[in-house]
Amino acid sequence: MSPFEHGEVFVLDDGGEVDLDLGNYERFLDVTLTRENNITTGKIYQSVLEKERRGDYLGKTVQVVPHITDAIKNWIEAVAVIPVDGKEGPADVCVIELGGTVGDIESMPFIEALRQLSFSVGQDNFCLVHVSLIPVLGVVGEQKTKPTQHSVRELRALGLTPHLLACRSAQPLLESTKEKLSQFCHVPAGNILNIHDVPNIWHVPLLLRNQNAHHSILKQLNLLDLATLPALQDWTRMAETFDNLTESVRIALVGKYVGLTDSYLSVVKALLHACIACSLKPSIDWIAASDLEDGSAKLTPEAHAAAWQTLKNAACVLVPGGFGDRGVTGMILAAKYARENNVPYLGICLGMQISVIEFARSVLGLESSNSKEFDALTPNPVVIFMPEGSTTHMGSTMRLGSRRTLFQTPNCITSKLYHNSEYVDERHRHRYEVNPEVIGTLEEGGLKFVGKDESKKRMEILELPNHPFYVGVQFHPEFKSRPGRPSALFLGLILAATGQLEAYLDRHQNGS
Repeated sequence: MSPFEHGEVFVLDDGGEVDLDLGNYERFLDVTLTRENNITTGKIYQSVLEKERRGDYLGKTVQVVPHITDAIKNWIEAVAVIPVDGKEGPADVCVIELGGTVGDIESMPFIEALRQLSFSVGQDNFCLVHVSLIPVLGVVGEQKTKPTQHSVRELRALGLTPHLLACRSAQPLLESTKEKLSQFCHVPAGNILNIHDVPNIWHVPLLLRNQNAHHSILKQLNLLDLATLPALQDWTRMAETFDNLTESVRIALVGKYVGLTDSYLSVVKALLHACIACSLKPSIDWIAASDLEDGSAKLTPEAHAAAWQTLKNAACVLVPGGFGDRGVTGMILAAKYARENNVPYLGICLGMQISVIEFARSVLGLESSNSKEFDALTPNPVVIFMPEGSTTHMGSTMRLGSRRTLFQTPNCITSKLYHNSEYVDERHRHRYEVNPEVIGTLEEGGLKFVGKDESKKRMEILELPNHPFYVGVQFHPEFKSRPGRPSALFLGLILAATGQLEAYLDRHQNGS
């Protein structure tokens, strides 16, 4: 999945690389999903082909119906009984999201599989919520229901009848619009949910609760007698707190894929969680790393000047992950600026490697230092491919999923932010790492590697002493950040940017 086309690739504990929607589910529901929760066309066809090769179909003709559709149904039914909330036993309700648009070629086998599933489990065990857009045309301002009418008609023609409509709109739906939708889509007016634009996304569950969405769903599933009222007091407080914030903090995000902000969705959400915990609104300044480079000064001088002005106006700098050499020089310049000017800096994955390259070049005087990812023939490889896979094949070679990092000393900022824990489990997604052979030289120069893996050969966390906050991590802390429970490192960055870090660490060291 290209970040430019599809947004970020979200990484799960078990190493599954999945759609960013699963990240939204993990954040909103506070669950831990697995790669099995992500069903793709490729996975389904691969499983059917493997069965055919093994002879499981006993020489029968393999077709989309029933073999592909059966594989989809079997996958859903198998995953539905796996707990994801830390409790024992299967959940009462399994949520299935069928992405795309009704009528898409890609989703046809899945729609047919769900039609068969709804028939086999029975009406009381199946609830279909159809999400649709209600556009408003130009200056007239009329809410148009025709697109929804057509998509529902298409869905019904494929054998699925929606029980609820979830209608996205800029403004609240008029009663006349709801009545029209109810009449032409054969859905009760009480089951037409309006998800209009809200001040922040945390209002959406409250919006649905206020329209009794939970009641309509539970009624359809015949679970009203078992369910309790939604406990959304903390969620309400959190949404309202966000609305009332007035102070903000400027964060320079220096990356490669800033043209599509969804490429860094989890980073943005982690910054939001950390800022809310500090009673601040995040003000993210997106900087294309290539705009900071000297070459940009000649080709696009205005963009170059604007990028540097934006960087200098920020209270902190964040360099997130990425692959390939485009924009690397600009990231190195951003890391150098943050290091030399005592600006709080957090480097994630590639951002950590960038800080090592910059330190080796600027402080140790090794000007030819580089990563083997960017220059295979560099005489000073400070970042190298770590042999967990092949250097020639791109697929299945990354270090993926949750891995343990052991703190080498309790007397470091990162350990204190993680409440003096001896270790931390965070998610990884990378091929290249800091060269173990240069660690001694880097540490003699002043860079400290305060977190390592269990073999002590893989560098996980670096810090620069005598700097307000200069931290690089090989893992991706953004993937485990939650509303109300921000990532420790993102919290540390925002605290440092606002001059609150020392006081926060002192408070927590004293147990208050």
